[in-house]
Amino acid sequence: MPFKNNKILLYFDDSGSRNPDKNCLSQEGRRDKMDGFALGGILVPEENIGLVIGKYHAFINEWGIDYYLHSTKIRCRQGKFAWLQKQENAESFYPALESFLLSLPVIGIACVVHRPGYVARYKEKYNDRLWLMCKTTFSILVERSAKYADKQDRKLEILFESSGKYEDRDIVSYLKELKKIGNPFNPVTSEGYRPLSAEDFSRIILGEPQRKTKSNPLLQIADLFLFPMVKGGYDSLYQPYRRLKEAGKIIDCVLSENDFPYMSVKYSCFDLLA
Repeated sequence: MPFKNNKILLYFDDSGSRNPDKNCLSQEGRRDKMDGFALGGILVPEENIGLVIGKYHAFINEWGIDYYLHSTKIRCRQGKFAWLQKQENAESFYPALESFLLSLPVIGIACVVHRPGYVARYKEKYNDRLWLMCKTTFSILVERSAKYADKQDRKLEILFESSGKYEDRDIVSYLKELKKIGNPFNPVTSEGYRPLSAEDFSRIILGEPQRKTKSNPLLQIADLFLFPMVKGGYDSLYQPYRRLKEAGKIIDCVLSENDFPYMSVKYSCFDLLA
């Protein structure tokens, strides 16, 4: 029987550069080979929103934080989180942050594209249209989120962190296109992933993606979930990623064997790292 609150909300952020950068194949890059672009965050049942926000405020109040939880600044101990450079502060805060995140009734989901692999695979086919990387990433994230919601007889609502006039406009246009003509992938090569039709997208997804700012607690949490999922594609032993998986907080952990290939976190174009 469907829940009275018959909606799941996808809160997502981005990670990495949206520019595929054709020169990346010749660049030495990072020691850990991490060079990806991702869209992702959390799926939250509508009835859990209030609980998540309550836990968020309890956590920041406990730590006397009156600024945003920003994943990069927390990891790098920079800006308003420079106080984490003091070891005793870090030793107290990081475990508390982990406990907070693992306590939340949310599920992490993402699509992560390895940029050099994307360029290597598509540079001949798309040439100067490699900007389609962002559209591809969005389409995969939204389709998998929609499948997850539909599996539970729920609708999907999409909220994202605003990152610029043109970037925001693109996100809105991508969803309009999904609802009008379906996903942008080759129907022959994508058939194995059970693609949704334009009618499916229109039926499952409510309205347009909603732009929000970093002040939104759910988007701050989405940001904190996203990086471990990105890093996990390059290092499956990365501790924050492992802890999320062990706690069942990534969508991979809650899927049946049959649904896993079509709804799990997607790592695309990672062939060069094999």
